[in-house]
Order: sequence, then structure tokens, then C-alpha cells
Amino acid sequence: MTRKTQQNTFPEWAQRISSLRQRLRMSQAELGRRFECSAMTVSRWERGLLAPSSDYYIQLGNLAGKSECWYFWERAGLQLPDVLRALPARLRPKLPVSALPALEGAHAGTAARSKDPQRGGLVAIPLLNVVAGSHGNQGDKKLSLDHIPARRVMGAPAEWCPNPDYTSLVRVKGDSMQPMMHDGDIMAVDSSQIDREQLNGKVVIVTSEEKGLCVSRLRRYQTVDVLEPENREYQAIVFSKNEGWRIVGRVLWWITEAP
Repeated sequence: MTRKTQQNTFPEWAQRISSLRQRLRMSQAELGRRFECSAMTVSRWERGLLAPSSDYYIQLGNLAGKSECWYFWERAGLQLPDVLRALPARLRPKLPVSALPALEGAHAGTAARSKDPQRGGLVAIPLLNVVAGSHGNQGDKKLSLDHIPARRVMGAPAEWCPNPDYTSLVRVKGDSMQPMMHDGDIMAVDSSQIDREQLNGKVVIVTSEEKGLCVSRLRRYQTVDVLEPENREYQAIVFSKNEGWRIVGRVLWWITEAP
């Protein structure tokens, strides 16, 4: 059997993952580090031996960009009709009123939301009137996400939000998290997850009185905690309480808003 014939026998999702990695000019090891898995796991994906979990499919969609993101997101269980229902009215194609879930009852502010957030399989999450800067960009000077007014309410699958009462949406400012996250993207932040012991390697929102809200990846190196950008043109920052840094919450996922 020739190599070309072998490739044609692979599942479509395996071929798409391989094509995406090559388009991004990343090795299997680099993609594995970005997703916090091994190069062997990525290799098994590309050979069709192991299908990614929903979380990995979401991350693949985030990397893929507008041209391919929906293929991966749909494999994670997200359906286009669900997202259309969750879009603000000005962005939504005309649909029958009966096809749209009621999302009223969501409120900005930690633990101040509706006790019954799930409507039609979706969680209503407020998009807060605030931005988090990436390295080199000033974020809004807020010490928490509590009681910040919401611009509007958006919907997300309930399975994406393990703690919906503590989940808010925040916009990104800057490009230090590229290619994983881009300027203007919208992040879902769980403000109940602030324990540094549990957040090593996770993308987080942090804040300080000088820098304001900032999005970065938290890394722990023995006695030193560091905030690392994804874009190698930016330098890491030492995370120190003595300099006023504190964790606001963990970033669960992020999306590019519809044009």
C-alpha cells in the first residue's frame, strides 16, 4: 500500500489535524506543548488511532481560524444552530422567534446570576464591559470581575461552563497570546478558580493596580511563578504578590466574535 493510499484511509478529522499543524508550521511536539499533551498523542490523532476529546477539538478550532474552526467545534458537540440562537439580535440571521431560547435573567457580577442558567442546553453568560490586556497592552484597572456592567448576554453550551454562576466573558486586547488567541477575541473566565496550586500551565486572567487586567499562561518553576506569553516576541513576567499581582480566574475557552 502506498503512502498516498494510507493517507486516504485516515479519518477526515485526522487528516484535518495534520493539515492544520502543517499550515501553522508546528511540529507534533510543539502542538502537544500548546495543548498540554504529548507529541505521541498528536501523532495518534493524525494517524486516526485516537480521536481528540471535546476540549482538544475546541482548542483545535481556536487555532484553525475562521476558515476551519466550525469543523472542529462541531466535533466537540457545538452546533451552528445553537450559536445562532445565542448571537446578539443585530448579528443574528432572521429566524423564527420560537427557535430562539430565552436568555433573560443573567446578571453581571460574581455569584449574582440566575439560579437556573440553562435554557435549551445553553448557559447565559454576560459579556462584561471590560478588556484584559496581553503582555505590553494595558488592561482595564479592575481588581476583580465583580459587579462590572454587561454589554450584552451571550449563550454557550452548558458543558463548557462547569461553574456558570462564576463565569463571565471578557474581551482580549493585544497580540502576545497569538497564534492561540487574537486581539479582540472573547474569553470565558471562571472566577471561582484562583488557586495557583491548581493552575500551573493554565491560561489565566491576573490583575495588578499598575497593569490592570492581563491574560497570560501561568507556569510554576519550583519557587517562582511566571506569566508566559504565547507569542515569543514578548517576555515572561514574574508573578509576585509583592508586586501586587493576583489571580482573577481561569480562562476556560475563547472565541472570535462573528463579524
